[in-house]
Amino acid sequence: MAPYLMSAGTDAKHFRELGMESYGFAPLRLPDDLDFTALFHGVDERVPVDALEFGARVLDTFFDLA
Repeated sequence: MAPYLMSAGTDAKHFRELGMESYGFAPLRLPDDLDFTALFHGVDERVPVDALEFGARVLDTFFDLA
């Protein structure tokens, strides 16, 4: 599976109205067999814990480099 970028809405517009710059970036590494689009904004929306742990490591590395 190739990586892809999925656009989505955010509440950041409210922060921008207050003069705060906001950027959205939440990396997830999802299993190939997970039908994420079926879970997206569903009643029981969820992602695997290891996908969140991966995202936390990526963001931690990103902010260490910034």
